[in-house]
Amino acid sequence: EALSGDVMGGAADWAFTKRFRRGGFGWRASRLASERIAEALAEIQAVVRHDPLHAADGAVRFLVKLSPALEQVDSSSGALGGAARAAVDALVPVIAQAPAHGAMREKWLEQLFEAIQNDDPPYLELLDERWGDLSATPEVASRWADRLMSLVRHVHADRRSGKFAFTRAESACYSALFAAGRHDELIALIDSDPRPMWHDLLWVGRCKVARGEIDEAIEFMAKAVNPWTPMAGLARFAEGVLLQAGRRVEAYEKYAL
Repeated sequence: EALSGDVMGGAADWAFTKRFRRGGFGWRASRLASERIAEALAEIQAVVRHDPLHAADGAVRFLVKLSPALEQVDSSSGALGGAARAAVDALVPVIAQAPAHGAMREKWLEQLFEAIQNDDPPYLELLDERWGDLSATPEVASRWADRLMSLVRHVHADRRSGKFAFTRAESACYSALFAAGRHDELIALIDSDPRPMWHDLLWVGRCKVARGEIDEAIEFMAKAVNPWTPMAGLARFAEGVLLQAGRRVEAYEKYAL
């Protein structure tokens, strides 16, 4: 069942690999880099229909190269970050839905996880939150959750003792636990963090929704709103949840922006 490198193709098959080299874009190259991202995305998406496995392999190659290639670019306008996020959002389903055997998917996940750890400036943040999707099956997601939980628990323990502690494994662990259906463990893990962020608490809201607790989920997220959380975040969550539940009128009247 394993596919050979010849079948998969290699870096030489992709035009973007020549453009996305470490430090390949200069300080003033924000517009050029955004254009090159769009070209790479179009190149990968053109392959998806007739060879989804090769397209997914190309998507992984591109995402691994993305942050190192952009490390010198002035991204203060936000346009480049937006282009990078849009690319990540478009490529996650390409990787998630590819018919990859276990060893190939594990190779992809290892490469992407290493890219996340070295992601500076952070252009791959959406990958952390989509780790459960990238895992493709609850079994793979559960294995990654087991792998990451001890590190996240250690970071939370440091925070409770007053130390500054951070890990890029946190969102990936939450996403993996959710995809594995381990909702109680996910809620308990977030509860062990003395200062959870809004995007962390969203996982608790999602767990409640998965249990059918629609109103409880919205109430929980409403209580989590603070001066640093835009009301648009609550509106986006609540509107989406209510629309999914078929409560269209209520979603529109209370939360549509």
